[in-house]
Amino acid sequence: MVDLHVHTTASDGQYTPTEIIEKAKNHNISVIAITDHDTVAGLEEGKIAAEKAGITLVPGCELNINFPTGEFHLLGLGLKQISPSFTEMIATLGKNRDIRNESIVQKMRDGGVDITLEEIKNDFPNTIIGRPHLAAELEKKGIVKNRQQAFDKYLAKGRPWYTERVGSNLDEAIMAIKESGGVPVVAHPMSLYLSWGKLPDVLKDFYERGIVGLEAYHPGARPGECSRLEELARKIGFIVTAGSDFHGEKIRSDRRLGHTCSGKKIEERFWEELRSKL
Repeated sequence: MVDLHVHTTASDGQYTPTEIIEKAKNHNISVIAITDHDTVAGLEEGKIAAEKAGITLVPGCELNINFPTGEFHLLGLGLKQISPSFTEMIATLGKNRDIRNESIVQKMRDGGVDITLEEIKNDFPNTIIGRPHLAAELEKKGIVKNRQQAFDKYLAKGRPWYTERVGSNLDEAIMAIKESGGVPVVAHPMSLYLSWGKLPDVLKDFYERGIVGLEAYHPGARPGECSRLEELARKIGFIVTAGSDFHGEKIRSDRRLGHTCSGKKIEERFWEELRSKL
């Protein structure tokens, strides 16, 4: 099996890069992509662990992109050397994330929660703080029963403590990924929240602007949607990738390493497609 979309403690995952590689080995996964949100901090540790385990590591990152609807995440897969433009981009994304976190924490405090951003950072050292960590703090303080309830009641879009995020410019992100030797891939395209009528034209525009791949297979989509996305990708000219978007059992218990929509094992063919572009 392979897995081309996985998170570690470098962003909002449960396991360190070394632990993720160990889990991959235990699950007979031969190729794995570490794709933390807006950071490459876990890649060096992951590379060392993968070499020891005899696993192929695909160095990656998942960038937040400005988009009018839904969520647009862009995977950079197979990063060879991190370019100055990529370094600058993730630094800016980090600053934007800090501003957003401060806003959410202030809303939580205004809502009666005794919490500070420093407290959260102390609980999650060497980590890119995001909403999953804020949700964990709410669970820890007994304000919610679990992290999902924290999102449902307080942190999801449209809820009282939500703050809009500021992402990267798409064209700059594509260029930064390519300058770093990577392949830009649209992550979980159903999260764009576009109708099937609008999706083809938007994806064609992405392709013409330099995006190379489409993550057609993701656990957040239904099998029929995944098949339809693959068909659409083939018509446009994208390569097709698949991932688990695994964060850890405590964070997303419905996602399994090496498996994608409806628990389907991720086949090696997706790695072969990606490798042809690296």
